[in-house]
Amino acid sequence: MSPLAARRTALAAQGFAQPRPTGPVTRRHLQGVLARTQLLQLDSVNVAVRAHYAPLFSRLGNYPMELLQEAAWSHSDRKPRLLVEYWAHEASLVPVADWPLLRWRMRQHKEHPSKYWQSSGGHHLSDEVVTAVKELGPITAGALEEQMGLKVAREKTPGGWWHRSDVKRACEYLFATGELTTGTRRGFERYYDIAERVLPPEVLAVPEVSRADASRQLTAKAAVALGVATEPDLRDYYRLKPEWSRQAVAELVEEGVLEPVAVDGWRHQAYRHVAARTPRRVQARALLCPFDPLIWERDRTERLFDFFYRIEIYVPEPKRVHGYYVFPFLLGEDLVARVDIKADRAAGVLRVPGAFAELGVDHAEVAHELAEELRLMAEWLGLDGVVVGKRGDLASRLGALV
Repeated sequence: MSPLAARRTALAAQGFAQPRPTGPVTRRHLQGVLARTQLLQLDSVNVAVRAHYAPLFSRLGNYPMELLQEAAWSHSDRKPRLLVEYWAHEASLVPVADWPLLRWRMRQHKEHPSKYWQSSGGHHLSDEVVTAVKELGPITAGALEEQMGLKVAREKTPGGWWHRSDVKRACEYLFATGELTTGTRRGFERYYDIAERVLPPEVLAVPEVSRADASRQLTAKAAVALGVATEPDLRDYYRLKPEWSRQAVAELVEEGVLEPVAVDGWRHQAYRHVAARTPRRVQARALLCPFDPLIWERDRTERLFDFFYRIEIYVPEPKRVHGYYVFPFLLGEDLVARVDIKADRAAGVLRVPGAFAELGVDHAEVAHELAEELRLMAEWLGLDGVVVGKRGDLASRLGALV
């Protein structure tokens, strides 16, 4: 398989080979994206927009954020909950039907608490917290502290971060074991609730899937999402241990779900999902947040697109190359630019402090298409326009267009 064929396969697997909806975006469109990406990574950074909302915009365009909020943090007989929070690829929103595939991980947290849980003061509070949440939930950890009469003074570390209270640690331990989950969120604050009140009975009734079977099923889901991938790529999607992933890949090859392929220039053996398609051409246009599943594995991004990318949030400002929260810009089947984006909600504008073209691209074409996409993003975020700064070789041309 050529590198270009591998790239097109990966783009198609992630939903970029089909056009965005032309009419109203519905729950059916959301389910279509989830059938491809399998999950959405959660992240609290809200400089532009929180990470779980962005991949849907990249694939669907201007969609109502309430669509995801209803799917993830509310439920009714008419609109059952589609997603639930758990540790998958980091903190993630996963389909409720996948909950049984992650129970082995919950059991491991319970049977072998990490050093963090063992050393924290929250471990011994777990029974009391569960009892309180059953009575009071959904509830935040802070409100729970007050209701339990366990208000805890927090100490600052030398770096300025607050220690979590014992109650918060207990809530997070119970989240890891699956006894508590997120009932809802307001803003980005988590309201804990017992899993039995959040998940449908038919999901809770499914017997626990063994770790080996779950690893195989999760690896197959990762292969659907990636199209073509190395074993480390597949392993990373759900953060499986190498020995589990290798066994799962071998079994999926034997079952005919995965097909071993050689991709020119890739050091490791690649595997293609048998249902993956390789379009002759991809005509996409999308701003990709740093936690988009197409690019979150940085080595794979470099292999697929010849695009070296690192997020610079934790880099001191004077040492940043491209900016604080940089979105790669996908045009056609190439990553053609990097755009530092900030939603200035007070001023009502989408700010672009910097815009940088990749080598060899047509600046005029990239600037034109990027201007259109930025205007669409501003509209989606409810902002009045786009304001471009001065950093980057695309900034002047882009500023003139917006």
